[in-house]
Formats: sequence, structure tokens, C-alpha cells
Amino acid sequence: MSAPALPRALGRGLLGRTAQALRVVAVPYVAARVLVLGALGAAHLVVSRGHPSAAVVFRVHQGLLAWDAGFYESIARFGYQPFGHQALRFFPLFPLAARALAVVPGISDTTAIVLIANVGALVGTVLLVVLVRRETGDEQLARRSAWVMSLAPPAFCFVLGYAEGLLLALSVACFLCLRPAPGARPSWWWAAAFGYAAGLTRPLGVLLGAAVLAEGVRRWRGARAAERVGILAALAAPAAGIVTFLGWSGAVYGDFWLPIRVQTSAGHHGGLTDPLATLVHDTTGALRHPGTALHVPWVLLAVVLVVAAWRTLPACYGAFATAVVLVAVTGTNLDSFERYALSAFPLVVVAAMALRTRWFERVVLSASALGIFAYSLAAFLNRLVP
Repeated sequence: MSAPALPRALGRGLLGRTAQALRVVAVPYVAARVLVLGALGAAHLVVSRGHPSAAVVFRVHQGLLAWDAGFYESIARFGYQPFGHQALRFFPLFPLAARALAVVPGISDTTAIVLIANVGALVGTVLLVVLVRRETGDEQLARRSAWVMSLAPPAFCFVLGYAEGLLLALSVACFLCLRPAPGARPSWWWAAAFGYAAGLTRPLGVLLGAAVLAEGVRRWRGARAAERVGILAALAAPAAGIVTFLGWSGAVYGDFWLPIRVQTSAGHHGGLTDPLATLVHDTTGALRHPGTALHVPWVLLAVVLVVAAWRTLPACYGAFATAVVLVAVTGTNLDSFERYALSAFPLVVVAAMALRTRWFERVVLSASALGIFAYSLAAFLNRLVP
């Protein structure tokens, strides 16, 4: 499919719809950044007036490059090799994009990392509004989806220099290609391009293949031979993104599977385990490590939202959300579960569906605003793993 087909893939009048969506997204997007930067200011105040540990001081002074963001910035500046095998758990498209942007005079690697993360989150949320409008025709649901995506407590990672904002933009763009406007055909080759980029951005990007599979099965019987080739390309593309990185690892380090082994090591996400055992372990360990039990309610909420996604949205949304939550919950620990689950953006849409009454919406969004501030502060003070 030629490049001019992209506007048709994302729907007629995309620029107009995007401008409208940008107006919807602007206020919650800015509000989230005010809250996160306010938490960073509060963390600096705690450091200046107390006697925190060296680790807390270090984390606070990292600012928006705290935690994994600092690794991304270092990779963008120096590449992978100076940091050993542990750096390979960070997939390459995000730091490569930052490195390319830093070529522009006046933009440093640090600025590029934070800028791409935040612009990615903005683009992803705008496209989410466009997608929800297309699927449901419900303007208020699209507006609520933007607020939930922006103020969900783990969404503070969209403000830090994390790859999640870029992944969100690529994932929603892929869905816009899979789910065209009424009367249009899916743009499988553009879905393949976005899926491939997502697979190069985060390991979770490969799970877009579940959405392509669900949509491809639905359309396969009525598809012509050329369209079937496109379906197969879109299905393979997210995995091809990961394989590209693994192939580079094999060429440079002599170990094709090294990035996956690093990612699934016990100190990180861990290998596959029984999710019920993990939930029980984290719940019973609440007295020794209160932070671990904090993940358990989020897991239960995610499961409820996954079920609701299957009941209220087309199958490709439920398939994608299920795949993401399963991967997030089957690690040996639940650290970062909330961040992983937020990548399953259909859960945000389903949560927004529940906020139909004005008073309930205000209560939930007010609680979310407090939550994103508290989560940000805890992360800056080295008390919470993002």
C-alpha cells in the first residue's frame, strides 16, 4: 500500500479530528504534568529539610530521568556496550529516536528523552480520543478516556523519560489502522509498520499481534489474496520488531536470547510463574514490605476491566488487553504491574465507561489526581518502583 493511503487508513478528516481531540486532551495532559512536577518539587523540599539516605537524594536529583529513564538517556548518549548486559532489557527505538533528535542544535540527549516521552504520550492520548469517537460515537466517553489515561496514578511514567508514551502512540495508531472508519478497509501494511515499531520499543509491543490476530480472523474469509498477505504481514510485524533487536544482540554479543533472559531474570520482571501464587505472596508479605501489597488491588481491578473489555468492546481490544495483563501478572514479582497494565489502553476506555454519572466521574478523577501525585512522590523518594 502506498504512503498516501495512510490518511485513508486513519480515517477521513484525520487532521480535523486530531485538532478537536487535541483540545479535549490539553487540560488533562497539562494537569498531569503539573501534578507530577509538583510532586518532584515536594520531593526536593523533603530532601532539603530532612536527612534522607543517599539513594533518596540521588533519585530526587535525577528528576524526570529517575529510575529507568536514566538508563534510556545513558543508552541514547553512549549506546549499549558501556553498561553491560543489564542495559539490554531496554529496547532500542526510544533511545535511538532520542539520539536522532539530539542532533538538532540546542537539544541534548536529556531533553530529547523527556521530550519524546511526553510528546509520545500526547500523541497517544489524542489518537485514543479519535479511536474512541470512531468506535462509539460517544464524545463524552472520548473525553473521559483522555482524563483517565492522563490521571491514572501509574500515568506519571508518561511524564518521566520512559518509553511508555511512545508505545502508547504506536499501539493506538495500529488499532486505528485495524479498525477503520465505516465503509473503509483496514490498512494492514500501516498496521504492520506501527506494530513493528512497537516491537522495537517495548517487549509488550509484540502483544499487538493478539489484536491483529483477532481482527484478521474476523476479516479473513471476505479478504482477497492481496489483503490476506497484508493481514499476515501485520500479524508478523510486532514479533519481527523484537526479532530485529534479538538479531542485533546475537551479532554483537553472540547471544540471540540475551535481552529476553535479562528481562526475565529474578531481579527484574522474572520468568513465568503462577499468578495466584504471586498474588498470595505479595498479599501475605504486606507487613514486611507494604509496597508489594499495593499492587494486588490493581491486579484485581485489571482482571475486572479485562472481562468488561470482552463484553463491551470488539474482540481485538479484549485480546490485546488480556495478553498484556497476563504477561504483567505472570512474572515472579508484581513490580511495575500498574505501568505495564496501563499499556493495555482498552482498560482505560472500559474504566471511562463506568464514569457515566457526573458525581462519580468527579470523585474518581479527584482520587486519581491525588493518586498520581502520591505515586510520583513515592517514586521520587525511592519508595515505589515505577
